[in-house]
Amino acid sequence: MPLYEYCCEKCGNIREVIQKFSDPPLATCEACGGTLERLISPSAIQFKGAGWYVNDYGKNNVQKFQDQKSSEKIEKKAELSSSDSKKESKPEKSASVK
Repeated sequence: MPLYEYCCEKCGNIREVIQKFSDPPLATCEACGGTLERLISPSAIQFKGAGWYVNDYGKNNVQKFQDQKSSEKIEKKAELSSSDSKKESKPEKSASVK
């Protein structure tokens, strides 16, 4: 059941009420008898876990992704340079002439 907020126009008292969708809105304030107005509040939905934009593609994660990509590039360069140095360090077989 949703939680609704009502504000009294006379005394300014704010009240939270859990009501069914089918219940009629409240009309009078219990404290002063003034008229109540239903307030619009942001929803309380929270997206938790993997697979949501906020978790997977947010600003912090973009930076982490870029850092990961740059570290992968550095590792590949290191592998290539080490394989090149291994090729250079191997002695070449010289053909001896008899």
